Amino acid sequence: MRVKIMLRYGLTAVVMVLAGTPAFTQTTTWEIDPAHSAAHFSVRHMMIATVRGEFHKLAGTVMFDEKEPNKSTVDATIEATTIDTGHEKRDSDLRGAEFFDVAKFPTIMFKSKSVTRQGEGRFKVTGDLTMRGVTKPVVLDVEGFTAQVKDQRGNIKTGASATTKINRSEFGLTWNRVIETGGVAVSDEVAIVIDLELVKKGPSPAATSGGSSK
Repeated sequence: MRVKIMLRYGLTAVVMVLAGTPAFTQTTTWEIDPAHSAAHFSVRHMMIATVRGEFHKLAGTVMFDEKEPNKSTVDATIEATTIDTGHEKRDSDLRGAEFFDVAKFPTIMFKSKSVTRQGEGRFKVTGDLTMRGVTKPVVLDVEGFTAQVKDQRGNIKTGASATTKINRSEFGLTWNRVIETGGVAVSDEVAIVIDLELVKKGPSPAATSGGSSK
């Protein structure tokens, strides 16, 4: 009888402990590989052609929760000084005060506020883009992740791409001129494509129950 009572109380204690233990999920940390990632952009010139360019250097972190993507986060920085359109004089102008003013604003930053799954391998990432000292909300349409592979150093890697469009004048990039045949020299709308190669940094347990979020 005594043994049965002890077992009953022992089982009750275990149940109470388990009931009070928070559930855990695995949030995987991925870091942007700057050597194999870039932010590309395109803009209409003189209303007749498209000029393309890119920023060569990105850095940042993606914290991804496969089961609950809404708990994922993206934090990225682009070095504005690395702008490259394949034309030295134009690139120098773009780094100047009339455009990106990289002496005062050397980086472009994105910080996510929400992540929602849009289907298999597709996500919508809403966040704040800060460029030239101005912060505006943007929405990225993301495709990924690709199948994971292991490189020659044993690192686990995957890939993803994101697209969006912004109005450059909203970020203080207002330089323009009217052309004789009508229209302007540079369109306000800029299309952006970001290609990412990501390196897995390992899972970190994240509590998902009970506590208040900050």
